[in-house]
Amino acid sequence: MQLARPYKVLLIGDSCTDEWVYGPCNRLSPEAPVPILIQSEKEQAPGMAANVHANLESLGINVTFLTNKEPLTKTRYIDSRSNQQIVRVDNEPDVRPLHPSELQMALLHETYDAIVISDYDKGYISDTKIISDIAGRYPNTKIFVDTKKTILPTEYSNVIYKINKKEFESLDPDHIPNSANMIVTMGSDGAAWNKKKFPCTDLVRTFDVTGAGDTFLASLVFYYIQLPSMDEAICFANKAAAIAVQNPGTYTLIMDNVDRILNI
Repeated sequence: MQLARPYKVLLIGDSCTDEWVYGPCNRLSPEAPVPILIQSEKEQAPGMAANVHANLESLGINVTFLTNKEPLTKTRYIDSRSNQQIVRVDNEPDVRPLHPSELQMALLHETYDAIVISDYDKGYISDTKIISDIAGRYPNTKIFVDTKKTILPTEYSNVIYKINKKEFESLDPDHIPNSANMIVTMGSDGAAWNKKKFPCTDLVRTFDVTGAGDTFLASLVFYYIQLPSMDEAICFANKAAAIAVQNPGTYTLIMDNVDRILNI
């Protein structure tokens, strides 16, 4: 698939490094009833908003990326024989929030086809006022928001929220967006939007769900800015996420994946 023209996206969000430490677990520790893992391999990949960034750039989108400088990490220890995760260790230093001047500079000289907010609630996006400010200032630009916050601005028709089922169930009942402005992902059951369900049409063997939501978000934006049909974009994103979960770790889409989805 060839892009019709250069597309520009502003991406704002919390980033981390995803790590996987592999090795066999053959015995329990004599100090406590926990397995001993003998490290044999370690892998790293961009995580959270950085995963969205990697996917968009891999698909040819020009991305301006605003994210934290602090080194957040998520380290998973995995028994290489059973492929079972033993424990996950997160390193979460205090994150300096996005400064308004950084956002103003990013918006000053560029026109974007979409603005994407990937908010894992780690501190870079301190509150939802950023969503309101951008949506009010750019009413003709689609703003895609993936957030873990529970009180959401609901008055902007140009904002599309992408949250999972668990996050939806945690929303403040007085601040639930209109169904036309909210996509709820449901894992292997697909997604729902605007009172319609979009089931997964590809039955796949799930290997690792890490980053599948990021893949869904990036592919949703990738499709929509070219062909602005939300129904089609959600179906495309479902198929992209199905590809991602068949791979270990966070998976970065490539154009061959796009061609496969579109049967090109």
